[in-house]
Amino acid sequence: MADQQSSRAELGKVLVVIPTYNERENLGPIVKRLNEALPSVHALVVDDGSPDGTGQLADEMAAADERVHVLHRTEKAGLGAAYIAGFGWALEHGYDVVVEMDADGSHAPEDLPRLLDALSDADLVLGSRYVPGGKVVNWPKRREVLSRGGNIYSKLALGAKVNDITGGFRAYRHEVLEKIRLDNVASQGYCFQIDLAWRTIEAGFEVVEVPITFVERQVGVSKMSGNIVREALWRVTKWGVRRRLEQLGLRRR
Repeated sequence: MADQQSSRAELGKVLVVIPTYNERENLGPIVKRLNEALPSVHALVVDDGSPDGTGQLADEMAAADERVHVLHRTEKAGLGAAYIAGFGWALEHGYDVVVEMDADGSHAPEDLPRLLDALSDADLVLGSRYVPGGKVVNWPKRREVLSRGGNIYSKLALGAKVNDITGGFRAYRHEVLEKIRLDNVASQGYCFQIDLAWRTIEAGFEVVEVPITFVERQVGVSKMSGNIVREALWRVTKWGVRRRLEQLGLRRR
């Protein structure tokens, strides 16, 4: 245990970016669990102008706890844009490790220490539902089939040796976010997760997976939509075709 704590300390400053839109009921409990699991870690709430008062609650939490920070955005511009804004804030404020985590409780903060431990030998650690030890709890069968199918298709199209490239619980070293081009990321939803993981792999960084337990949210409404699925299918197909053309020497990198 002491060795693990020492290894985490060597990682430097860790920031967990938590995008929110109408997550007032979930935000307090998830940050409390994060603080209990890893007291030294900071959290950045990126709120997209939630009409339910999530942003106001985040401000109150930040005023009471120096480990909590808030970035207000004026409109709901999508998950990808929220994370890009959060990553930029993290780099500007000198954080060494940046973590993605949902506010709805589907990602267990108690799993984060294992992700950070794995980062000692990697540049990006993916919390994976689809490796031995990983699992999904209380998810509708349709969603699980869609998720597994999306991951299999992405793996085949991109040739990426990753089992859960769509997952949103992950930890980046700051060097990754500085090198991959964030200024031209246009993907949203879980396609954003595929996009950044694929950019990381293409840039030559070490990517590993750690098993996690993903739990369906108990409060609030999922942001998943048909448009998100269609976007992912289109973009992954396009990236896969580009990769194949490069392999055949018909397109330059």
